[in-house]
Amino acid sequence: MVPFSFAGEEFALVGGRALYWPRERALLVADLHLEKASFFARFGQMLPPYDSRETLERVALAIGQTGARRVFCLGDNFHDTGGAARLEPHAAGMLDALVRATDWVWITGNHDQGVVPGGAALAELAVSGLLLRHEARAGEIRPELSGHFHPRLQVTLRGRRIVRPCAVMSKSRMILPAFGALTGGMNAADPAILKALQPAADVDAVVAAGGRLARFPLWRGDAIAI
Repeated sequence: MVPFSFAGEEFALVGGRALYWPRERALLVADLHLEKASFFARFGQMLPPYDSRETLERVALAIGQTGARRVFCLGDNFHDTGGAARLEPHAAGMLDALVRATDWVWITGNHDQGVVPGGAALAELAVSGLLLRHEARAGEIRPELSGHFHPRLQVTLRGRRIVRPCAVMSKSRMILPAFGALTGGMNAADPAILKALQPAADVDAVVAAGGRLARFPLWRGDAIAI
């Protein structure tokens, strides 16, 4: 875990894709996209059908590492509204155990407006002065945590090309990386991401590197992102 400060609170980046909020004993993840493989299989694109298991194993590992008692899922929890009904028994059992073991909150996203299994489902939530929602809202001036964009960073350091999921962060607003096993990535410096975080004087892509948080300013073109 890599600790850092954001919006007056202490957090830790967990596994490069999740946040732990010690004061709230809360794990925050975005864009699980559970049952994405089974969604594509319905249209003839066959993918290994174990993405939900892998994603939920990642969640369980992060809970174990942090000791989290609350879990906030920041939208696009399932890839589509029928995803929960398609969970195979093993994955369904994993999810049920996780929801029962924690105070679990689903923030709904643009992919998952349907029923979710267990926990509480909300459009957005304010916790200790921070807004939790799926998609960053342009013009928001309150502290905010969101997902939706799946930001991904590519940089070349000492001749080595590095590509990985990243968070995108201004002083008081942060977009989390996608957590799910079958989630792709959007250019962290894409105009849509930068626009969503306005107003902001500076926006950085941030990743864990060697036990610390590495920042790559996106406004100056220091980072190339995909």
